[in-house]
Formats: sequence, C-alpha cells, structure tokens
Amino acid sequence: MASSSTLFGASPSQLCFAKNCVVSRSLANPTRTNSLKKVSHPRIRCQATSVPADDRVPDMEKRQLMNLLLLGAISVPTAVMVVPYAAFFVPPGSGGAGGGTIAKDALGNDVLANVWVKNHGPGDRTLTQGLKGDPTYLVIEKDRTLAPYGINAVCTHLGCVVPWNAAENKFICPCHGSQYNNQGKVVRGPAPLSLALVHVDVDDGKVLFVPWVETDFRTDEAPWWA
Repeated sequence: MASSSTLFGASPSQLCFAKNCVVSRSLANPTRTNSLKKVSHPRIRCQATSVPADDRVPDMEKRQLMNLLLLGAISVPTAVMVVPYAAFFVPPGSGGAGGGTIAKDALGNDVLANVWVKNHGPGDRTLTQGLKGDPTYLVIEKDRTLAPYGINAVCTHLGCVVPWNAAENKFICPCHGSQYNNQGKVVRGPAPLSLALVHVDVDDGKVLFVPWVETDFRTDEAPWWA
C-alpha cells in the first residue's frame, strides 16, 4: 500500500521505472488527463464572399490608357534612335524646289547667285557641294553670268576629284592623267567617259543643282549618269 500511495502521490514530472512496470504520465495524474480532453478549441469559420463580375473585369478605358502609355514609352526612344540614323542617308542640302539641291560653298553655306558672280571672274570654275554631296564646279561665263550647267568633278576612271587647271584651260586628273576640256568632255584617257553634268538654276536668290537627264550637249548622246 505504501508503494501504491507513493506512485499516486508523485508529481507528473517524476516518472518511476520499475522492473516489469512503467508508470506513465496519465497514471500519475488521471484527473489532469481527463481535464485536457475536455478543453475545447475555438473554431474558425471561413465564408467565401462573392465578387460582382463588374469588379473583376478591368475597366476598358483604363486598359486603353495603359496601352497608350506603354506605346508612348516604346515609341519615344525608338524615334530618338531611328531619326538620326535615317537622316544620315539624306544628301546634304536637299529639299530645294523641284527636287533640286541647294549648292553649298566650302564652308557649308548656301551659295547666293549674285554674291558668287560678284566674287568670281569670267572663266572661273570653283568647286561647290552638289547633288548627293558630290563636288561640283560652278562655271562663270565670259559675260560674267552663271553658266546653266555645273560639272561633276568625280573622274570617270577611278573616282578621283579632278582639279581645274586654269593655265591649261582643262580639267586634269592627278591620279592617272585623264584630261577633260573646259566643259568636262573627256579628251584624254584612261577615263572612258566625260564628266557628269547637272542643271544650274537660281531659286530665291540661291544656286540650285537639278539632275541632268537630257541629251549631253557635248556629245549629242544620252547622259551615261542618268
């Protein structure tokens, strides 16, 4: 009986192990075990709430606004990159009347017809920037007027720029010795063709180069460059 009372009087933390017998926590304090079983836990109830269909669908005006903002964010940087790239391929000075090109002097300024004639004497041939940026001679006639044609200075042999030799009254190429008369007609090879021509007009006081597509007056043949 003493042994039995000792067992039931022991605290729950004092577990007694004996031969052929183990006293468990539930035996040590059956009252506590029963009380634990009676403890109730609060129940959590979840109730799904329905969302109206109109609230789940994004507003169409907001969607369109976001699309426009996205399009604008993409378009601006694209335009910044594309415009300079495209402008690189536009010939300098283009945009004159009738599809012509305003002549530019050595400093890149527009050539004014009256100023040019005043500063250049009869028989003068001076380079300017012409169609597609090609070096082009403006010709001053003996009567101090601007000739109605310009002469492209690119040699028809290998593309060298042919200088004007006033002493010889010829264009003489320094690369391989090709020669052209004072109108650009080939007179000595190895260049196979005459220098190309362009029309020279005056628009709003500025010298304008226009492509020459008519018969070459020097050879009475169709223009090879057209």
